[in-house]
Amino acid sequence: MSDPTLPAELAELRDRVSAFVREVVIPAEAELGLGAPSEELRSRLQRQAVEAGVFAPHVPEDYGGLGLGMFEQSVVFEAAGYSLLGPLALNCAAPDEGNMHLLHVIATDEQKARYLRPLAAGETRSCFAMTEPPPGAGSDPSALKTTATKTDGGWRIDGRKWLITGAAGAGFAIVMARTSEVTRGQGATMFLVEAGNPGFQVVREIPTLDHAMIGGHCEVVFEDCAVDDAAILGEADQGFRYAQVRLAPARLTHCMRWLGIARRSLDIALEHTRDRELFGERLHDLGLAQQLIADSAIDIEASRALIRQAVRVIDAGGRGGHESSIAKTFVSEAVDRVVDRAIQLCGGTGVTHETLLGRFMNEVRAFRIYDGSSETHRWAIARREARRTVG
Repeated sequence: MSDPTLPAELAELRDRVSAFVREVVIPAEAELGLGAPSEELRSRLQRQAVEAGVFAPHVPEDYGGLGLGMFEQSVVFEAAGYSLLGPLALNCAAPDEGNMHLLHVIATDEQKARYLRPLAAGETRSCFAMTEPPPGAGSDPSALKTTATKTDGGWRIDGRKWLITGAAGAGFAIVMARTSEVTRGQGATMFLVEAGNPGFQVVREIPTLDHAMIGGHCEVVFEDCAVDDAAILGEADQGFRYAQVRLAPARLTHCMRWLGIARRSLDIALEHTRDRELFGERLHDLGLAQQLIADSAIDIEASRALIRQAVRVIDAGGRGGHESSIAKTFVSEAVDRVVDRAIQLCGGTGVTHETLLGRFMNEVRAFRIYDGSSETHRWAIARREARRTVG
């Protein structure tokens, strides 16, 4: 939908991304089937995105990207997210997009040359290894069990991680490990671990509802994983602080991308209700259908407003933790509602593979859990609100 408040240059970029997604990416969805995209498909789409001038919109210009701020990203990522393959084509899909941001903010010049530059160019993929099987780190990062022990000239990492998105085939991992007693946001360190390290093993891809993330959601093991001091990302014992650099923006970029799928789902439903006749009327003229359509339009507009409010805080130099929690909770549930309504509006067709709606439902359902479950965010939001009213 048009937005007269957007700068002309940003609106033009959004339109170019939308055209690229419709003309190049959506036709390639036929190759996706019910599984994950192949490396060949990823590389081909990314080459085409480079040719179209829409590649890596979030990456600084020095590293070959368009250098967009968070507000600009909110517009472009939504347009890219109109297809499950759109963010992959533009190289702004998770987890690589969040890792690029983290590396740009924290990494040394040498680390940027070694890890950020090829990642930004689409020459490699990455993963972020923090989540662990119970009772390890999940919604509560302080439960971190993986350890990094100091050795002569380096560190030894030992532990098990799971649901690590993109680990299969990734060129390197950013690994969170305990390096001292975990207290008051300290005691964890981030390490850069390359896939060729014999102490880093991808054990299996875990079967999940969603399948669109290239490299799957994996269980990985670090056993006697030796790295040198140069593998530390940032400073030792400051990993939790650095995680905040990644987490708030990454929550929001997830929201942006999935909002594109919500818009696509509503469009699929609108096309169906326009063509379908029931009881002598077109379906979209019936009151019950109109309520589903209207509620979805409201959810989409409210989601977009919350995202843009949160990114304005970050663009202005704020942390955006509170705002991103609110946006993530609402958007993850709103997108789920929109896709569900679209299936309902399409009736029997909606639950077949004749449309992508069933696939979309499986993909978006997990978003209410990762990057902090809705319950965890509500707990954090309530605590902040309670503190705000005290005194």
